[in-house]
Amino acid sequence: MDPQAVKSNVVLILDYGSQYTHLITRRIRSLSIFSLCISGTSSLKSITDLNPSVIILSGGPHSVHSQDAPCFPDGFVDYVEKNGIFVLGICYGLQLIVQKLGGEVAIGEKQEYGRMVIEVVKDYGGLFKGKQIGDKQVVWMSHGDEAVKLPIGFEVVARSEQGAVAAVANPGRRFYGLQYHPEVTHSPKGMELLRHFFFDICGITAGWKMEDVMEEEIKVIKGMVGPDDHVICALSGGVDSTVAATLVHKAIGDRLHCIFVDNGLLRYKEQERVMGTFESDLHLPVTCVDASVQFLSELKGVTDPEKKRKIIGKEFISIFDAFAHDLEQKLGRKPTYLVQGTLYPDVIESCPPPGSGRTHSHTIKSHHNVGGLPKDMKILDVPVSFLKRHPFPGPGLAVRIPGDVTQGNALDILRQVDEIFIQAIKDAGIYDVIWQAFAVFLPIKTTGVQGDQRTHSNAVALRAVTSQDGMTADWYYFEHKFLDDVSRKICNSVRGVNRVCLDITSKPPSTIEWE
Repeated sequence: MDPQAVKSNVVLILDYGSQYTHLITRRIRSLSIFSLCISGTSSLKSITDLNPSVIILSGGPHSVHSQDAPCFPDGFVDYVEKNGIFVLGICYGLQLIVQKLGGEVAIGEKQEYGRMVIEVVKDYGGLFKGKQIGDKQVVWMSHGDEAVKLPIGFEVVARSEQGAVAAVANPGRRFYGLQYHPEVTHSPKGMELLRHFFFDICGITAGWKMEDVMEEEIKVIKGMVGPDDHVICALSGGVDSTVAATLVHKAIGDRLHCIFVDNGLLRYKEQERVMGTFESDLHLPVTCVDASVQFLSELKGVTDPEKKRKIIGKEFISIFDAFAHDLEQKLGRKPTYLVQGTLYPDVIESCPPPGSGRTHSHTIKSHHNVGGLPKDMKILDVPVSFLKRHPFPGPGLAVRIPGDVTQGNALDILRQVDEIFIQAIKDAGIYDVIWQAFAVFLPIKTTGVQGDQRTHSNAVALRAVTSQDGMTADWYYFEHKFLDDVSRKICNSVRGVNRVCLDITSKPPSTIEWE
């Protein structure tokens, strides 16, 4: 498709701080539609300059009644109506539409979080194409306020089982709203609705390709990094930083200098395995720094999970600074940039609170790295086996040992348990259908009987989840025989463990990692 045609089919997302905002962008791009995400409080000129065909108002953690509740700029409604732009409000976005266009939003009598059933109550605006009045579907809700009075011209087209407004429409003004999140996988019909909304209601034409972004990003990197500039890349051994490094390496070659830090919190034989891939398969210029003593010394006695993450982040920065200094001495000039790669959930969960000037989301937990680059894994020549690796947190096993990570031999026990669990999953042929699996060392002792003797040993937990993006997740349903075999093998093979538990909590209410 002609580039200009792609740009005229822009779907613009105004971000009000939802954990799922960037997921909306990803879902839209998966439909081969060009989408962009900017702050929900951007100026009207910032919006008009992008010439969008559709604007989505995202969800967010605020109440529209809050004094500092973020909102679209003055003149927004007139602009979209005069230019025939479609507007879809999601969650907070729906409530914003209702309140600003003359309706009323109130604190809900019953809050709705997680899976809920909604029912189509009116055929109006074509939002639920092919659905009959009375048809029901499961969706993912996350709201405390609700629309209680709609603006003139709007109609309720779906309600939750509790009677709350679930979807509204005003086709004449091209305004639509969903109280639930169609972008998450736990709304099974969500993508069907989005596809219908963009193509059938809004008349968007597909034509955007991820390959276009990769080519564009390489051009951007080449344009940003001067011909004599050098770049440092912090490699964690995960998919995200590896893909980011590979992308930058394609752009600037050996002027990229990668550093892999063993912080003493890695999985079983992680350093050996990861360095082998970097050197043999990817041919990346990587320096391995063993800083395990440095990290564990700083973490000794620390039990607060947020403090652990901050310490780990601080030590990483210290090591990167030293690496940059050494590189400067070698090259005779300072490295210009630091490259990092991470998951969208990490970016969202690490966002600062309102008032920071950066976003409207609330901090859930800090991540040691919050940068990233667009990627298309199939065309970067990264080994498939590496791309299929489960995500591993930047702070490593520190977030899988609640409390002091240096207590006893917790790290060694956890590494052994985790290796047994992951290998069993691979042997069972289910590794690729699980988003993430790992073991957790529990900071408790339990009573057991092993070898006809009473024991007072450690308990561990196993966690495995399914997801498409890490924003929401369900626990994986293992066969009982698999769990029985793994439990027996762990207790028989790992000295110091006499109890194995299974985590059967979804996200939300839990995060995937324990800390």
